[in-house]
Amino acid sequence: MKRDGRCKLVAYAIVFVLLAPLAMRAQQPSAGAGPTIVLETAKGTIEIETYPEEAPKTVEYVLALIKKGFYNGQRFHRAEAGFVIQIGDPATRDMTKQATWGTGNSGTTVGVAEITKKRKNGPGAVGLAHSGSAKDASSQFYVTLRAAPSLDGRFAVFGQVIKGLDVAAKIQKADVLKRAYVKE
Repeated sequence: MKRDGRCKLVAYAIVFVLLAPLAMRAQQPSAGAGPTIVLETAKGTIEIETYPEEAPKTVEYVLALIKKGFYNGQRFHRAEAGFVIQIGDPATRDMTKQATWGTGNSGTTVGVAEITKKRKNGPGAVGLAHSGSAKDASSQFYVTLRAAPSLDGRFAVFGQVIKGLDVAAKIQKADVLKRAYVKE
């Protein structure tokens, strides 16, 4: 019995040694990554690295909104299990306006479609949502929960979840974003 316990312990140690570098790498920013966005929700924290080299105006625009507190207290107006979550409509602070959630924005647009072939909509991709033209995108952004190649080439992917994709997967419609901030 003691030998079986030691064998299991050794097996766990081997798995840890083999997988630890992968886990550490997944949480470290990629080369060329910009500031990290932190989303604090009731279900946990999500960290997103940004890509200012590929989407400079989009990253600058979203970071400015975050620094103004624009997203604080908003609700996720879209949450499709196994696909995507979305936030960025200020009307979501008012539960009586739930029928119109997803139609509002910051009142300004990025004004440029920064779509790149380098960034795809894989699990944890963060893109700027729009209702038809990427240059008219405003404050709404999404996080993909799985690969979504149908979104590739249509939206500016400006970030990637580096920590908390499991938290994003737990988000449901009307869950509150307590606070968003930039960790530089």
